[in-house]
Amino acid sequence: MARRISAATLLVALCAAGCSRSYRAEGVSLAPVPARDARAAMMDRLAAEKPPALKAVEIWSNPYGPGLKLVTDHYEIHTTLLEPLMLRTVPGVVEAAYRAYNDQLPQPIRTVNKFKTYLFADRQQWEAFTHRFAGEQAPILCRIKSGAYYLNGACVVYDIGRARTLSVLGHEGWHQFTNRHFKYRLPSWLDEGIAMQFESSVTQNGLFTFEPSGNRVRLGALSETLTKARTIPLRELIATSPGEVLASDQAEAVMAFYSQSYALVRFLREAGQGRRLPRYQRLLWDGLSGTWPLTASASRTAADRNLPRTIDWNRTVGPELFGRYFTADLDQLEREYLAFCRRVARETTVAKDPGSEYPALNR
Repeated sequence: MARRISAATLLVALCAAGCSRSYRAEGVSLAPVPARDARAAMMDRLAAEKPPALKAVEIWSNPYGPGLKLVTDHYEIHTTLLEPLMLRTVPGVVEAAYRAYNDQLPQPIRTVNKFKTYLFADRQQWEAFTHRFAGEQAPILCRIKSGAYYLNGACVVYDIGRARTLSVLGHEGWHQFTNRHFKYRLPSWLDEGIAMQFESSVTQNGLFTFEPSGNRVRLGALSETLTKARTIPLRELIATSPGEVLASDQAEAVMAFYSQSYALVRFLREAGQGRRLPRYQRLLWDGLSGTWPLTASASRTAADRNLPRTIDWNRTVGPELFGRYFTADLDQLEREYLAFCRRVARETTVAKDPGSEYPALNR
């Protein structure tokens, strides 16, 4: 989904934010607003509480509902979700995610222009925005069941419960980060596998960290896939794309692709006391800098987000890069990988998460 629209069109489509009232972390500047304006009360509350990641908050004028724009070091979050806990939480989560995205690389990179996120209070607002923002792609995006996508430089999310909303912000934020900074797009197993590392976070003393080992939904799906002996062979997994498994219309195949991709990234980072981690980071760094040894045709597709990431491209580039950066002996590696999967899924029972199409994990 890489169709681009001009900056002018984007401003019209989004109804650019107004600045009728604002506070900044280093001081408070108040201007008259209606006494019953929930936004004004929330701004006063945020000014008093001073969430550590929040640098500024402004009124966001838009046609969808009363809104605020939250500003952090690296993000602008336009939101109609005015629930106090979420407004305190989201800035810290996206900044923690930004640090975690950089932790995937051998050295951090610098972001100059802030990322844009749109967080809506309900699906109706989200769909209305999507129809204005996504154009001809809107009907496809509105088929998404769980309220989040990345398109044209922005993450667009609606409230699906606190934990799940934070989960999709972390996931889609990775796609946003790589599309901004990486010269080459990643093969699907790697792109989705990494994104799922940011679906589970914990907080301590107001600071958020991401814990892939706490991803109950993916671990539950992995446990079920292993139990039913429906695993995708490794050589097939690294050549597969989400569109390919979704087209099969088999829920178990979709569950296996995502849970095994999640586990494969963890395996490459964690197994053998992290002995493959340097090669994993090198793979990402070379994708960021555009130095993968690809054919001219594959390189063009990797670099041009306006070209589709086709099934054939994934089937060629996925195994080629895996063999170059890790090993061509997939049989031996698969034995180690499956042992790792069984270990992380051990002693789990599966229960259905009522808000998800995937199983969840109870310990």
